[in-house]
Amino acid sequence: MPVIRITTKFMQARTISSVRGKRGEDVLDRLRSMAIFYEFKPGERLNEAELADALGVSRTPVREALMALAHEGFLEASSRGYVRRRLDVKEMKDLYELRLAIEKECCRYAAQRATDEQIVELGQYLAHSRSVAPSTSVTELVELDEGFHDRLAKMTGNAELEKMLVLISRRIRFMRWISMDNAVRESTQDQHSALLNALQERDAEKMQALMTAHISLRQDQIVEAVTRGLAKIYL
Repeated sequence: MPVIRITTKFMQARTISSVRGKRGEDVLDRLRSMAIFYEFKPGERLNEAELADALGVSRTPVREALMALAHEGFLEASSRGYVRRRLDVKEMKDLYELRLAIEKECCRYAAQRATDEQIVELGQYLAHSRSVAPSTSVTELVELDEGFHDRLAKMTGNAELEKMLVLISRRIRFMRWISMDNAVRESTQDQHSALLNALQERDAEKMQALMTAHISLRQDQIVEAVTRGLAKIYL
């Protein structure tokens, strides 16, 4: 099953990144951010020695981080190391379909298992998210959006679902970043409010229907987002 494979890859990546302790985590976090936002161009070959020099570290934590990022799906092995995976319409469609499957399960379990305190806290989080200024950076807006979904996942009490959602969120973060504007943000906040209301009612079916409408993207929307993303990367 795909879900099982992703969980395994995530655990492999965590194992690799923990070998060198905090320095290894810092290097992994920096290189992951560079990969997420395509500071490495699609298809670009990554030079281990140059990255180590740029980060001021030895080649060992860089090598381990690149292995982890390959397991997480950002890089792919080549004959001489790793290259950044290309921004691909089919891959993005697959990731959004998988995200929807995971988040619908999160809705089901959250409706059953969330504590009253967690639901109140989610309402407070949403109120804070709504209050941020329109001039807030896109990166922060995407983080706020992810934070809402992370909290829903935490309510499931299922650590593996949480981990899987973290991994998928990283893989699609660039798409969210490209697509985020004030109109999208307002619509997203309204949809989050509806999800919160359904959660307060403990209505799992309603939550799943709302989540489907919230996440599902048409093929043409994905094509447009990828096209905009490529323009952003190269311009």
